[in-house]
Amino acid sequence: MSGHSKWSQIKHKKANTDAKRGKTFTKIVKEISVAARSGGGDPDGNPRLRTAIEKAKEVNMPSDNIKKAIMKGTGELPGTTYEENVYEGYGPGGAALLIETLSDNKNRTVSEIRHILSKNGGSLGEAGCVAWMFEKKGYILVEKSKADEDTLMSLVLDAGAEDMENDPKEDNYEITVSPENLNAVREALVKGGLPVNVAEITMLPKSYVPLEGSASEQMVRLLDALEDNEDVQNVYSNFDITDEAVSSIK
Repeated sequence: MSGHSKWSQIKHKKANTDAKRGKTFTKIVKEISVAARSGGGDPDGNPRLRTAIEKAKEVNMPSDNIKKAIMKGTGELPGTTYEENVYEGYGPGGAALLIETLSDNKNRTVSEIRHILSKNGGSLGEAGCVAWMFEKKGYILVEKSKADEDTLMSLVLDAGAEDMENDPKEDNYEITVSPENLNAVREALVKGGLPVNVAEITMLPKSYVPLEGSASEQMVRLLDALEDNEDVQNVYSNFDITDEAVSSIK
């Protein structure tokens, strides 16, 4: 899963920058509201909301913002109604793309996504064209320097994880769990005093498409443009690029 590890590094590196500009706050507020609308305002009984709140805390969102977003979702406060849609397509080098959106104007969103893709060497595809290449999983990264491998493996497997990988080329252990067990495994790590770098519900590729040179640079630009769109919540892809390309992302 080294490709996905790089992908997670890219997303979270960018999220830290975007948080300073308020973009991450806006997207997380949307996710909290939609999660509360679909599953109720109690995070203990709503795993999606619980995960969204954890993301909000990771970027130091004020608790009042979180509370208001939940209340907008449950209807206790007036708010915009967002529609969830997933778009599928291809990026440079034939890499698959899944693009999750929350929007109050579907026509605007699909038009903007199509423009971004065509401008950056990608194309929009038909529903179902690439979804089969991915699996929905909980995904956790723990820094190797912070944890002993045997201890960590025992802890996460006892807590309900499916697997843990130790790629010698990566700085983090990669842990996969079923989506419903993500919070239980994360809590077990926290109670065990092990810091969690990433804990999220994601779409894991079943295989990867290696990109080099101009194709990898173009994919980075495409990723940046998609993530920059206010209606795009998550982008998943099956590309793998060099460490140098990852480090070049601002």
